[in-house]
Amino acid sequence: MISEQELRIKYSFSGHESFQCRQLWLKKGFDYIKAGGSFHSESAVVDLGVGKNMVASIRYWLKAFNIVDSKDEVTEFGESLFSDKGFDPFLEDSASLWLLHYQLVSKGLASSYFLIFNEFRKEKMHFNKDTFVNYVKRKAETEKGLSFNPKTVGDDFDVFRKLYLSGNEDSKNGIEDSFSGILTELGLLKSMMQVKEENGKKIRYDLFYIENTERLALPAEVLLYAICSNPAYGASISLHSLENDINSPGNIFALNRSGLVSKIEEAVEAYSFITYTDQAGIKELQFKKEIAPLEILKLYYAK
Repeated sequence: MISEQELRIKYSFSGHESFQCRQLWLKKGFDYIKAGGSFHSESAVVDLGVGKNMVASIRYWLKAFNIVDSKDEVTEFGESLFSDKGFDPFLEDSASLWLLHYQLVSKGLASSYFLIFNEFRKEKMHFNKDTFVNYVKRKAETEKGLSFNPKTVGDDFDVFRKLYLSGNEDSKNGIEDSFSGILTELGLLKSMMQVKEENGKKIRYDLFYIENTERLALPAEVLLYAICSNPAYGASISLHSLENDINSPGNIFALNRSGLVSKIEEAVEAYSFITYTDQAGIKELQFKKEIAPLEILKLYYAK
């Protein structure tokens, strides 16, 4: 069954010009916009020091990561992270990468990420480009507003892989790219090599997977930020919803139940404005007071 949220999504599988987001692109693009630059300017190529297609790609990733809005204006999140007095303008804390990952998936501008983390990986535990392309093809046959082009979707999957798969994972599978994606450090995407026999010949191919684990490196405050940023959640949220809902922390951060409960308990111990109850088998996270998502991030980065 397709949720109302999915129906509101305008699916998109292009815009990155086949470039994964590089390590310094977001800060470079942010500073360029703050200095009054325009991606439509003829001087953007010179000002940013990249090719024309990369200019378009930087603009795309700024939007996909919620650093700028549809009018190329800096968002509150972008300002809070990348300004000179921002939380972490040079992305030195891995918490910032988790936040960027959350923005990328939850905003849904880059549809592959929304679909892969919320839905597709539950259907296909091990997958590759072909299985993802076929999955989108099937969705396009039943959903309005989803146009399907196999090459575009396939190229988008290749960018997804480069964005998340670490260089070590890539190199051991014979995949080479000289520029690492910005989110490889998170270790969310893993790969495994398979061998099949066709016409008497052994053919090697890669399968990818995103395993639900405890995510020990994920800060509890990033989890709380994700919960407070989700408009579907109120003052009381069931553990089941936190684990399984669209854009839930369980889906986006690939948390297993043990890891999710552990992060919640860590947050409850640190902050008095939340409680976690288990009454008659009903497990709930409850907020004693309303708190703005960015206020939670201030608590983390002030440590």
